Amino acid sequence: MCKIVIALPVHNEARRLPPNLARLQRFLREHRGYDYEAVIADNGSTDGTRERAEKLSRAAWESGVRRQKQKSKTEPDGTVPLHVVHLDETGRGRALKAVWLASEADIVSYMDVDLSTDLAHLPELIGVVAEGRADLAIGSRLLPGSQTARGWKRELLSRGYNWLLHRALGLRVADAQCGFKALSRRAAQALLPQVADTGFFFDTELLVLAQRQGWRIAELPVRWVDDPDSRVRLLRTIGQDLQGVWRLRR
Repeated sequence: MCKIVIALPVHNEARRLPPNLARLQRFLREHRGYDYEAVIADNGSTDGTRERAEKLSRAAWESGVRRQKQKSKTEPDGTVPLHVVHLDETGRGRALKAVWLASEADIVSYMDVDLSTDLAHLPELIGVVAEGRADLAIGSRLLPGSQTARGWKRELLSRGYNWLLHRALGLRVADAQCGFKALSRRAAQALLPQVADTGFFFDTELLVLAQRQGWRIAELPVRWVDDPDSRVRLLRTIGQDLQGVWRLRR
């Protein structure tokens, strides 16, 4: 069975980590087409996220032991392994590189811990890569067929940013920054050492490099609901993204 690692990069997410992780684990238990492993990638949290994540990991392991005792030794217990990686420095890109490069899974993937993207799209996202139809699969909030619920300000910024990527870097995807992506192990091992950004521009740089080097990218429309409690700081992120665009253009 194809092995999949799902990374969840988190920074100061102690409050919403438990309910959203429980929701993800429940979904994965009900959709066992692949051999899933979830990894919480804590990067620089100061609110107790790391301790909460480790507690959830222990609880998941204990639950798996109990489930296995209730079943035969040859019957899968449906438990999804949950591990925790801690990095002292912040950065979504830094967290993803740490998890993905250390993984021996056939496919590496990630989603934002707020689960803004409908989990129903996960099997399709993974399937595109697992079936060899693409080397990278990404969710998109801006394709025909996408269903997005967010305020006009974020919608305008997203469309403006992606327009800039098209014009300045020639990137041929509609939505570079949706937190819902999957890569083959081969693509990840080749591309990740080349990605310099450790923050939110990581996604864009990864896709630009993949396109320039001829890796196949599949973009899938998704249902996506904005999280009003997002930890993304728009002005700082916009500034860092513009610096990244300038660096890649040069």
